[in-house]
Amino acid sequence: MPWSNQSGGGGGPWGQRGGSGGGGKSPWGSGGPQGNGAPPDLEDILRRSQDRLKDFLPGGGGSMGSKGLAILVLGVIAVWLLTGFYTVRPNEVGINMIFGRYTGTTGEGLRYNLPYPIGRVIKPNVTEQQRIEVGYRSTSGQARPRDVIEESLMLTGDENIIDIDFDVVWQVNAARAQDFVFNLQNPQGTIKSVAESAMREVVGRRNIQAILTTEQASVAQEVRQIMQEALDAYGAGVLVNVVQLQAAQPPSEVRQAFFDVNAAQQDAVRVQNEAQTFASRVVPEARGEAARTVQQAEAYREQSVADASGQAARFRQVYEEYRKAPDVIRERMFIETMERVLGGVDKIIIDPNSGQGVVPYLPLNELQSRPQQPQPQANAPVQQGAMR
Repeated sequence: MPWSNQSGGGGGPWGQRGGSGGGGKSPWGSGGPQGNGAPPDLEDILRRSQDRLKDFLPGGGGSMGSKGLAILVLGVIAVWLLTGFYTVRPNEVGINMIFGRYTGTTGEGLRYNLPYPIGRVIKPNVTEQQRIEVGYRSTSGQARPRDVIEESLMLTGDENIIDIDFDVVWQVNAARAQDFVFNLQNPQGTIKSVAESAMREVVGRRNIQAILTTEQASVAQEVRQIMQEALDAYGAGVLVNVVQLQAAQPPSEVRQAFFDVNAAQQDAVRVQNEAQTFASRVVPEARGEAARTVQQAEAYREQSVADASGQAARFRQVYEEYRKAPDVIRERMFIETMERVLGGVDKIIIDPNSGQGVVPYLPLNELQSRPQQPQPQANAPVQQGAMR
């Protein structure tokens, strides 16, 4: 028997059975709680417990001790293997490693990997939207953000300095989460440096006026694209979702002077626009008036040429007739001329052969009171005066 401290009388580890009155000793020693003896000895209890554990220690008790040790070791190994189960939430991705080497990625649900120290699991959050502030730092409450000029001051393409504050919203790329875990030691610092470098590159290709007014959206989009390309080249496993400009303005030291110059430039543009408007109204009017004058001159020329051509044609016709009968034509021309000369005036014709010694009667009062008749046209018929 392994219980070397027991007497040859047997009775198990708690002492010899039997005794006076047919009663035995309890595990607590002589008498025990139910007997009439003294209280149990604590040192005796500890000694007996140490003797009992010898069977489970190597060389402590023969075949029974080796079997117990094997069972104990197998139990410990089983419990250790059970600790390898882990849960991946919907917003996470499991990164499995064996002896520090990446072995694969797991999705949501109950998964298994060898437990520590052989295996290890990292579960990064791939849905959280994280924000990085560049050029300023926001404060709690209603206080104004703190400006970080070493990040915000940038040189534009026309050699001006501009103060730009912007945000970068990013998240872990679920398809490349292992790159984010293994390749980025300081994600916040790396992404901020890439964002600042990309913004300086984009601002350096543009004029300050365009950045302050019309091209802020295109600047943000171009910065996001450059950042994504750079981070992909680094193997960062990061998705850049949004680049948003918070403020773009001249430095505080020259801000008022810049606004004054800008106002003067706007006034110059306004005056130029007004001048162009006036020119666009006056120039067409002047051109129309010039075209009308030219048309009137051309019409007068055509009329004058036509009248002269008609007079020349008429003269040639008269001349042809004159060549045929000069006397008749001469007399006719004389009569027509007299008709034109004397046709529009009052006339009194006295026939010298009407009688002698008769004083002619001249109605002077009627001649003075009679209204003047219009001068007949050159081609009007000849009026014959009344003969008295």
